[in-house]
Amino acid sequence: MTDASFADGDPGASHRLALRAEDAEGLAVISALMQDAVGKTVDTAWMPTRRIFALVVNRFRWEQEAGADAREGGAFERCRCGLHAENVLAVRATGFDPDKAQEAFELLSVTFEPGEDGTGIVRLDCSGGAAFALDVEALDVRMADLDAIWKTDMKPRHDGIEP
Repeated sequence: MTDASFADGDPGASHRLALRAEDAEGLAVISALMQDAVGKTVDTAWMPTRRIFALVVNRFRWEQEAGADAREGGAFERCRCGLHAENVLAVRATGFDPDKAQEAFELLSVTFEPGEDGTGIVRLDCSGGAAFALDVEALDVRMADLDAIWKTDMKPRHDGIEP
């Protein structure tokens, strides 16, 4: 018996992902799917009374990437996607210019640094050394595709890594 893969399903253009992570393993899946998402700082929100940090980005659909070369034109896909963390006690942003509300960022990874008794820090590391650090009481991160999917000819590339 082998593990299922994206190819086993038929994740067509109408399929939207919605995932929840309550442990590091689940967060690794969300991190892989959110890698290379692009957004603007104006599309981030810290809601301290609700203990939620949220952002909306344009997510590269890595789950579609494997079949892109076989599709007409080899086009890749992006979609609007929301990511939010619950149980957030504090938020720190580093490497962003506070005078630029429309500052763009590229999300590279979402990780969890465990603390005592289930607490810890959810890190959203971005290109250029920028990051969001979320002090959480418990790990609870969710992502969901929000709306239409569009084609793009640009596949994210990372220096020093062969495609």
